[in-house]
Amino acid sequence: MRYRAVMIDEGYESYETEARLLAEAGCSFQEVPCDYDPARILAAVAGADAVLLREAPLPRTAIAAMAQGKAIVRYGAGVDNVDLDAARERGIKVANVPDYGVEEVSDQALALLMAVARRVQTRDSDVRHGAWNIARKEPMYRIAGRTLGICGYGRIGRAFHRKAAGLGFARTLIHDPYLANVPAGAEPVDLDRLCREADIISLHMPLTPETRHMINGARLAAMPKNGILINVSRGGLIDEDALAAALADRSLFGAGLDVFEQEPPDLSHPLFQQPGVAVSDHTGWYSEESVADLQRKAVEEVVRILEGEEPLNWVNRWTEKAAS
Repeated sequence: MRYRAVMIDEGYESYETEARLLAEAGCSFQEVPCDYDPARILAAVAGADAVLLREAPLPRTAIAAMAQGKAIVRYGAGVDNVDLDAARERGIKVANVPDYGVEEVSDQALALLMAVARRVQTRDSDVRHGAWNIARKEPMYRIAGRTLGICGYGRIGRAFHRKAAGLGFARTLIHDPYLANVPAGAEPVDLDRLCREADIISLHMPLTPETRHMINGARLAAMPKNGILINVSRGGLIDEDALAAALADRSLFGAGLDVFEQEPPDLSHPLFQQPGVAVSDHTGWYSEESVADLQRKAVEEVVRILEGEEPLNWVNRWTEKAAS
């Protein structure tokens, strides 16, 4: 084999697709789970032509060990765990897979919204413990007629809008600095206005230095009373201490969270003591179909790079003149 590729995370039952497509391109494939250990990551990537990863960190020190490195491909959209500048300096192309799981993640956002709005988690627990005829135990509020706020209007934000539109919202506000064409019936707004006016906010933004803790104490305090916050993007978008405080003083009705700043999260955090919170384990991306799509698309990006082509989703792009 001319090339060597390693996968430094674990999480998929089979890597048959990767091994087959890479072998056809003259590349060996090895799964080396590193459990986020920096020393093990460094050893695994040393001398590799290509690295595939999920959440494992790939800092400058590890990238420096890729003496003949050509490709780093993230299974998924977010690349905040990869030092993009370090890879660019070494001429290593970094690609991601942003166009998988769109239906699944938007489904998860909708499922969390309904679970919070209808208090599904507490009603399930109460009924299992013998309670009945408890309709007025907790207040609930009609979704129809309220204002929806969508923060980030990429593939997933658009899919969520399509699905949520049938719930009867009176208004839809969208915050996205890169939004070129506003969908019919929606209004583009800045983030502060969205937080002031939207009863339900669904986050679909990438995590960057600019978006970290974009939902902070001040913006949570500005939300309408009995508001609901949904996050299926990245946990770091929310100041979790501030969110827990807002839920504890009942200024918010609830939150639906598939992602957290620390994963797995610290279950002793006050956020997990609030009854209006529905949580899941960063599972919004998952279905049997989405896994197959993700693995195939990720390895196809590696093959493109090894064969001298540009990846479809090149995230640390440079010009050949600048690279030289």
